[in-house]
Amino acid sequence: MDILVERADEGVMTIAFNRPGKKNAITAAMYQTMADALAEAQEDTRVRAILFRGTEGVFSAGNDLEDFMKSPPKDENAPVLQFLRQISSAQKPIVAAVSGVAVGIGTTLLLHCDLVYAAESATFSLPFTQLGLCPEAASSLLLPNIAGYQLAAEKLLLGEAFDAQEAHRMGIVNRLLPAADVDAFAFAQAVKLAALPASSLRVSKSLMKRAHEQAIAERMKEEVVHFSQMLLAPEAREAMMAFFQKRKPDFRQFD
Repeated sequence: MDILVERADEGVMTIAFNRPGKKNAITAAMYQTMADALAEAQEDTRVRAILFRGTEGVFSAGNDLEDFMKSPPKDENAPVLQFLRQISSAQKPIVAAVSGVAVGIGTTLLLHCDLVYAAESATFSLPFTQLGLCPEAASSLLLPNIAGYQLAAEKLLLGEAFDAQEAHRMGIVNRLLPAADVDAFAFAQAVKLAALPASSLRVSKSLMKRAHEQAIAERMKEEVVHFSQMLLAPEAREAMMAFFQKRKPDFRQFD
């Protein structure tokens, strides 16, 4: 299974990327599994907190580009959009444990988590412009709010990788830990949340997120329109072709 979903007696549902041979690159089927798991967690009173984690040395390399090009999101029922709606509207607390690389959606999904713990050696990147695309998952709204406009612009416009220390300074990550300790620490934090009154957590999270709740939903829809159009544009085709041919793309031919 490329996504492992486990329920612990302590009240924590763990959603784990389990495709290490592909650096946990996410397919449509994986998005569907995660969306379904989040929906089930919302209805299951035994689940009181949710934990996302990857495999040793890698969180997620983002979208599986080959799968994504074969099955691009065409309507609101696309698995990736179901997943984004579920994670952005989740009422229960979400914790993430990040080791290794977190690329694209591997980073933007963290913006919807409540607590994020990362390995000191973790790296992050948002290479949307390098692929001829635009931000997704409401990251064009959330990242400037979290990190400030200039830092967000540097990451979203240039698309260059940044280290865990900078992610921590930007406010994306709560705490940095030795790589060997990240998963256990994040799980322990999730267990702490699961032991607290569910109603208190639900109301507290709702109050903190309410100001941006509608804006996030609207921004996601706006991003999807642009993203879908850009996915079919010559710049994205050049970027994808260059990726598969393992060469540097040439965007100078486009205005």
